[in-house]
Amino acid sequence: MIRAETTSSCTLVVSKGQSRNPAKRALEQAIAEAGGKIPDLNVVVVPHLYDLPKNGEAVARLRAIEGDVILASWIFSRAAHWVLDRNGVRGTAGDVQLGDADDGDPVDDATDAVGAKQAEDPANGDDTPPVERMTDLFPRPERKIYCIDLKTSEDTSVFVGEINRILGLESDPINDPVGDRSLPIVGGKIEAVDENASRRWYPVIDYSRCTNCMECVDFCLFGVYGVDGVESILVEQPDNCRKGCPACSRVCPENAIIFPQHKAPAIAGAETDGDEGFKIDLSQLFGAPDSKEDPIATAARERDEQLLLAGRGTVGIDDQLKKRQAAKNNRPKDELDRLVDTLDEMDL
Repeated sequence: MIRAETTSSCTLVVSKGQSRNPAKRALEQAIAEAGGKIPDLNVVVVPHLYDLPKNGEAVARLRAIEGDVILASWIFSRAAHWVLDRNGVRGTAGDVQLGDADDGDPVDDATDAVGAKQAEDPANGDDTPPVERMTDLFPRPERKIYCIDLKTSEDTSVFVGEINRILGLESDPINDPVGDRSLPIVGGKIEAVDENASRRWYPVIDYSRCTNCMECVDFCLFGVYGVDGVESILVEQPDNCRKGCPACSRVCPENAIIFPQHKAPAIAGAETDGDEGFKIDLSQLFGAPDSKEDPIATAARERDEQLLLAGRGTVGIDDQLKKRQAAKNNRPKDELDRLVDTLDEMDL
């Protein structure tokens, strides 16, 4: 390998998938082994990032990392960044040139089309002055965190090439043994943290979008959210969250709430421009029975379902949600609204 420039200390973290899929395990191992052959790169293998107990061994090891982090995981890059952040591994997002995985769902195509249109024509946005985000109030450390989505490819060389690029390395196809998995690991620099991590379901806050409006605290009736000593929103009781319920993400005005394991990419942390991915679950437009229900009503219904399952009374669309609904209905139509109208006219 030829080093293009000197880099600061860096650690490659490989987060295992939840399943025992042999292909996934082979890819994880190949990436870890390739990383172990790169001089001065530390490699740590941990269970699935999202499932880690907050005060467990794996999180303690991650918190001990100094310098930049390259994280390879099976969740969207944005989601992975903020899962690390909630566990005390903080930094600014580094440039990763592998896009999030496209699962072929038409939801992604529609979302991307709207985002591209807005990027081409900034005039589509309103004249509302920018709001202050939580990362403006509480900036993250300068160190870089590069999150790589393992769903983007099945080819080890794609990921190794991106790791080399991040590190400022150029691969030498003659002298670089990365592609030969049969070669021994040089230096034995791979550290595996074995820890029981059962599957979990909880929201993750994207503080680069969050304005600390506290609407999630008011909406959630299961005590998931709370505030810290400086009155900042946080996920205080993550395991109080009802498995499979993403309702709070639908009512968040800034689309700052992520459920990394949700089937809809926009809710699971796929990158979107603005709120087009979050205003409604666009998958309902392609075959689901109720395509007219707005996100507020969907969130209220999902919350009621969980209240019933917990043996509690339903709430429905309360006064707070009615105000949100009225405010959204009074806003001028944006690109997504026009897209929805077009799809309705096509009678899909």
